[in-house]
Amino acid sequence: MQVTVKTLRHYEQKGLLMPSEVDTWTGYRYYSVDQMQRLHSIRDLKALGFSLEEIKELFNDESHSPDIGQLSAKIRETERQLHLLVKRREQLMKWRDSRKKLSKMEPFIIESLPEIIVASHRETIPDYDALGPLCVGTIGPEMQRLGCKCPPPGYCFTVEHSREYRPKNIDIEYCEQVEEPFAGSAIVQCKTLPAVPKALCLKHYGPYDRFYATYTEAFRYIAEKGYMVAGAPRTVYVDGAWNQDDPEKWLSILQIPISKE
Repeated sequence: MQVTVKTLRHYEQKGLLMPSEVDTWTGYRYYSVDQMQRLHSIRDLKALGFSLEEIKELFNDESHSPDIGQLSAKIRETERQLHLLVKRREQLMKWRDSRKKLSKMEPFIIESLPEIIVASHRETIPDYDALGPLCVGTIGPEMQRLGCKCPPPGYCFTVEHSREYRPKNIDIEYCEQVEEPFAGSAIVQCKTLPAVPKALCLKHYGPYDRFYATYTEAFRYIAEKGYMVAGAPRTVYVDGAWNQDDPEKWLSILQIPISKE
């Protein structure tokens, strides 16, 4: 019947399939032809998604087969599981494609960052999901009210001021380059950021909760090449929720100031 001894013992413990005879001297279990048919039914029901507890209830009712209502409920459960599996498959395929894209492009670039004037807003946000609404609902309207002009194509980034990784309550500063100085407000301040002689730049495709993997690659490269981190890293946002519905197509660039040890 293609069932292991361990499985037979488990079914016995569950009260599903008791041997017709157990040899008192050897402990061997013996089964009748009728019990083979019962075992066949157990295997069929398990293959259709019925649990051992559900199968036991069927045998206790002496029906040995589910009714229309039970079959309909199992069909609905199977459809729900199928939906979850299809969704999981789509997410895995998107993640695989994004990893392929990362492996094909140039992994690391070292370049200088010029001095710039930025509109700055610093706040402790509950998590990264709060950053988008903050930019759209608070920072953007205030910059427009103050008459800030941003040079195309636009350069906006965040700087984390926390000294260690925090998935929640993140002390973050949002900066967006502007063409000329302006009178700031309590919400948005005007700042001039000095030039950065050398910065390691690395592209990140995908949602923000996977930043850690890209940062790990960057810090590994920095250590291997004998560099050291020389300033607060910037996370530049190129494509995101504002123009891409699919998080796997979001593009960010990590810019980490470095210098030789």
